[in-house]
Amino acid sequence: MRVPGPKGGIRGAGRRDGGALGAYYSYRMRKYVIMGVQGSGKGTQSAMLASDLDLVHIAVGDIFRWNVQNHTKLGAQVRRTMAAGELVSDDLAEGVVKDRLTQHDWNYGFIIDGFPRNERQAEFFLESYDIDGIIHLMLPDSEVRRRVMARRLCDGCGMDYNLIDSSPREEGRCDVCGGKLVQREDDTEEALAVRLSEYHDKTNPVLDIFRRKEYVVTIDARPDKIEVQQAIRAALKLPSYQG
Repeated sequence: MRVPGPKGGIRGAGRRDGGALGAYYSYRMRKYVIMGVQGSGKGTQSAMLASDLDLVHIAVGDIFRWNVQNHTKLGAQVRRTMAAGELVSDDLAEGVVKDRLTQHDWNYGFIIDGFPRNERQAEFFLESYDIDGIIHLMLPDSEVRRRVMARRLCDGCGMDYNLIDSSPREEGRCDVCGGKLVQREDDTEEALAVRLSEYHDKTNPVLDIFRRKEYVVTIDARPDKIEVQQAIRAALKLPSYQG
């Protein structure tokens, strides 16, 4: 089943003009997984890595949100799940990821977030792909709540905002299209509590599997995004972020 989406969920796809870093490091395909709770900055950090290393960012959450916004059959299923404050099923996430990876447009590699989500998927992923590293963004639950409750989404173009560090120029309005900024349906205290509990229950065993292979680098996600990015690159022995 081919799952529709914004170019299959690509976000922060790398430069194709072969910038200095990209030209130097793109001789080798790289494959990373980034893990962390909601609000830990997975999307931001993935995009920053992708732009320098010509990676494709495959964001499972972005694929789901695109389908919700475009009222697809998959989107209706996801919307019901999100409204109930639950995580999308592991099987559904697995189907989306497998479909996306069969598109083979990741010439220099990928960075994927939102998968794997259970031990079976982690084992499958390790057997199927030569993973270079697992980036684990660590963030206390109290900070997760602060960040998530400040998130806003444009109801017109889907642009993401966070009122803590990326507020729009005009309050409540998107800088890109002028659309209304709204809170995500699943960004409530009750729904977040459920998701955090499920996340910890499922993710800790997955991290244990990756740790046994010595693939995991754990990064403190509390500092600003530049500092976090530099820490990721230092841990993975990648060139420093130049902005």
